Amino acid sequence: MTPAALADLLHAVAVDVLTERGLDTTVLPETVTVERPRNPEHGDYATNIALRSAKKAGVAPAELAGWLASRLESTDGIRTAEVAGPGFLNLRLAADAQAGIVAAVLAAGEGYGHADTLTGQAINLEFVSANPTGPIHLGGARWAAVGDALGRVLAAQGAAVTREYYVNDAGAQIDRFAESLIAAAEGRPVPENGYGGAYVAEVAAKVVETEQGVLDQPDDQKLAAFKRLGVEVMLDEMRASLEAFGTHFDVWSSELALHTSGAVEKAVQDLKDGDALYFADGAWWMRSTDQGDDKDRVVIKSDGQPAYIAGDIAYYRDKRARGAELAIYMLGADHHGYIHRLKAVAAAFGDDPARVEVLIGQLVNLVRGGEPVKMSKRAGTIITLEDLVDAVGVDAARYSLARSSVDQVLEIDLDLISSRTNENPVFYVQYAHARLSSLARNAADLGVSAEDPDLALLVHPREGDLIRTLGEFPRVLASAAGLREPHRVARYLEELAGAYHRFYDTCRVLPQGDEEPAGIHTARLALCTAARQVLANGLGLLGVSAPERM
Repeated sequence: MTPAALADLLHAVAVDVLTERGLDTTVLPETVTVERPRNPEHGDYATNIALRSAKKAGVAPAELAGWLASRLESTDGIRTAEVAGPGFLNLRLAADAQAGIVAAVLAAGEGYGHADTLTGQAINLEFVSANPTGPIHLGGARWAAVGDALGRVLAAQGAAVTREYYVNDAGAQIDRFAESLIAAAEGRPVPENGYGGAYVAEVAAKVVETEQGVLDQPDDQKLAAFKRLGVEVMLDEMRASLEAFGTHFDVWSSELALHTSGAVEKAVQDLKDGDALYFADGAWWMRSTDQGDDKDRVVIKSDGQPAYIAGDIAYYRDKRARGAELAIYMLGADHHGYIHRLKAVAAAFGDDPARVEVLIGQLVNLVRGGEPVKMSKRAGTIITLEDLVDAVGVDAARYSLARSSVDQVLEIDLDLISSRTNENPVFYVQYAHARLSSLARNAADLGVSAEDPDLALLVHPREGDLIRTLGEFPRVLASAAGLREPHRVARYLEELAGAYHRFYDTCRVLPQGDEEPAGIHTARLALCTAARQVLANGLGLLGVSAPERM
């Protein structure tokens, strides 16, 4: 019996109890809270359903809790139900109910934890979207790990997820990038406000090699060639870096293409015609204050040129035209202002602003030996995704970037995440999987099988703790998807690894010496198989490997 199944049981029992006494069943919460007590002596699970419902039903919480406890103790799957404090219920599951969790994991395999709550919902998930003017920096690397993990978690709940990269290949920054490339190709210093770093000379050399005689072209043609080819070279490098990092994008959308195709002009004109924009002081404005913005935003400037938000307007419309029902934007720490203006864009087209969600990610700092890590030689002033991967590898990089809430500044200790100790979270989790894989190999050598186990034999407290931890996985995934917080999966995996290590240190799984295999060995091996499966499932959702040997 998983926590979700227990919550459903509690709700059903509460409905019966209230109905029998002629009390209003609508006072019951839609979602029943079921938690694991911090002190295991209090039971396997606890619920506050009586506290939340009693007053509305016109009875004392302790009285309602007593009615529920009496009914639950005669219900299949519940061993004991006790009233605690002012009206809490502490519950202990029957052995066969706990066994059902292990059986559910083994039956579902790679699909355990998945659900269909988002089935049919088309979600456009845009992340990274770094300017194509340099290598992907550490902030982009964080989004590469978190965004990819979020996409996997949403898909595991049934959503149809389109992972999208928005290429900002229009605007002044592209002009400055091209001018920097030309200066490097011609052996001149970096222009004012230009781009430095060894990568600029590398990209410039590739442009010169690709288009013979480009440096001899007239200035306007030369600038256009370096803009076009320089962006192409950078995008090729970005794709390669992201793919090597395990992050794949389904769509790469060009800002420039929105402008050159007329999509920006048409989208803005349609908003004008629909009275979603207003004209004042020689410019066209969007009523973004209606969605909580601190001021209305200029869409078409007084000189007739589109402001940056004009591209956002066309881009949102393009996403919706491609079938997106929800657009999630994952933006950097300096983009808080975009939350309200992007919701205003949705509202301008007559959509519910809730169709837009904006997640803001904070900065990442690297330290080694307590000191900040020096800057990248190739990029000059930033640390890149490739720098991090070169230092610690893909698994450690992805796990470390994804295991903390994105609204917190993240500090990564390179010495720690490179270490092979239990203090290193990624090692701790992967080692648990490797240890379980080794156990499976040893069991095969001994002829011990996990087939047809008597799971009711699993009554040791450490077995129960591990089983209940396995049972939490579906709820963790649902929460991670609903709250857009894939770090919850990483923290759960660390809890699961701890539960397994404690179990293994207490409960012997395989027979020793001349001991003949018995039912308990089969049951414990089945439990270990289930634990191994859930660790692999969780690591897979983070895009981290589940090694069989370490």
